[in-house]
Amino acid sequence: MTEQDFDQAMIASAFAIAARDGWHTLSISAAAREAGLPLTEARTRFPSKRALAHRFGAMLDQRALAVVSDDGSVRDRLFDMLMERYEAMRPHRAGIVSLLRSLPFDPCLGIEMACATRRSMRWMLEAAGVPTSGPRGHLRVSGLVFVWTWVMRTFERDESDDLSATMAALDKALGRADELARFLAGQPTSAPDQEETDESEPFEPEPDPVPEG
Repeated sequence: MTEQDFDQAMIASAFAIAARDGWHTLSISAAAREAGLPLTEARTRFPSKRALAHRFGAMLDQRALAVVSDDGSVRDRLFDMLMERYEAMRPHRAGIVSLLRSLPFDPCLGIEMACATRRSMRWMLEAAGVPTSGPRGHLRVSGLVFVWTWVMRTFERDESDDLSATMAALDKALGRADELARFLAGQPTSAPDQEETDESEPFEPEPDPVPEG
């Protein structure tokens, strides 16, 4: 068994336990036993649940970066990479939801996960050819973090085989982010009557006009 196979087996076992019993009950030794893996290697590679969560995030980044190409627009590249991350998370969705629900009770892990998400989104932007240095780069990273966390709300409820709801939410969120970026840069944006709205929009829609008469 390669190290990658070992890590994947440990992560699958850990999230299965988290989905069944809750993230707070999970232990690395229990995950190793259920996966039939040696405790000695599990201890070396995953000294804590936090280490497992961080390793899983790194694996998501690696999978996303593997699909990036020079073709298409920046928005298309970001869409492909972020959807690849969601696809990789889909088999473990229930366990991931359990992890996310536990974060309010584990502030240290919550802070670490927030920092890890920023690092991941910085990688996604740079892989798509978007600079992330300086104040503007900081805003770009923050914007993509917002997109990611917003769409996560849809992903948590999306039980479709093709993640169609998540795809639609991500497409809409990236579109809105692109519109905002163009507006801040003083570039023309889409006309208001061409905008579409749905429940996944990260920004509030314009109020309905008051009917005349």
